Amino acid sequence: MRISYVIPCYRSAKTLPSVVNEINDTMKVLQDYEYEIILVNDCSPDETFEIIKELVKGSDNITGINMAKNFGQHAALMAGMRQSTGDYVVCLDDDGQTPANEVGRLISKIEEGYDVVYASYENKQHSGFRNWGSRLNSDMAVWLLQKPKDLYISSYFIARRYVVDEMIKYTNPYPYVIGLVLRTTRNIACVPVEHRERMQGKSGYTINGLISLWMNGFTAFSVKPLRMATFLGLIIAAFGLIYSIYAFINKLVNPTAPMGWTSMIILLLIIGGSILTVLGLIGEYIGRIYISLNNSPQYVIKEIVRS
Repeated sequence: MRISYVIPCYRSAKTLPSVVNEINDTMKVLQDYEYEIILVNDCSPDETFEIIKELVKGSDNITGINMAKNFGQHAALMAGMRQSTGDYVVCLDDDGQTPANEVGRLISKIEEGYDVVYASYENKQHSGFRNWGSRLNSDMAVWLLQKPKDLYISSYFIARRYVVDEMIKYTNPYPYVIGLVLRTTRNIACVPVEHRERMQGKSGYTINGLISLWMNGFTAFSVKPLRMATFLGLIIAAFGLIYSIYAFINKLVNPTAPMGWTSMIILLLIIGGSILTVLGLIGEYIGRIYISLNNSPQYVIKEIVRS
């Protein structure tokens, strides 16, 4: 059996050697498996790719991929998966927070017959904002992508070859790995592992990055936002009809009752805001269809270095 480690890299010049060394030390214990390491530099502004090239020179099983520009973590994962050759593919982070020395737990679990196994954390060492974003992402995935409520989703997971082969068939821009996994299989499990503090720096995810990631997933793999917009329009229309009946009856009962300018403005703001929101949502879908029809690349590889 062969294991492929896929690691998207960004601002990890100081942490990446430790992660690679930990993988090498761990695989010395798991001697029944061959392995390879695929390091994907997502156009990091520091010396990450120079470190990757040094790691490639000193090893016989490391592949380095240099992206032409920053395409995001999920595009980097797709690029690494397409270069992988393992029977199992393990995806983990470049900052040392995902413990490579506990990969044995994921391997043991997947060999029980599961297709994908995610690492779960009891105590995450992320910031409060990042933890909140992860919880919101999980809750939205339950509703929009039919993710099981008890399934913990993280960036540290292992998948069988056939699952990865199915995932990399997706060639459109805006990849969303969680959505690709969930549309391929529901035979998924979790195993608890330790979540460490970051070795260096801070998370590269910002509020804009998280919103962009959510939009990628939910507009590419679900039409429920459009259905929600339809129901919102029906609710507002019903509210407007009820208020019209109320105003008409009130005028019949009390002919001297003044017509309410305040309520009219409120209704106009509610209806106008809802229309603009729905139009924006429809425009988001149409824009992504247009970009896909233009064959926009999922990513562009500038250079590949191998041992």
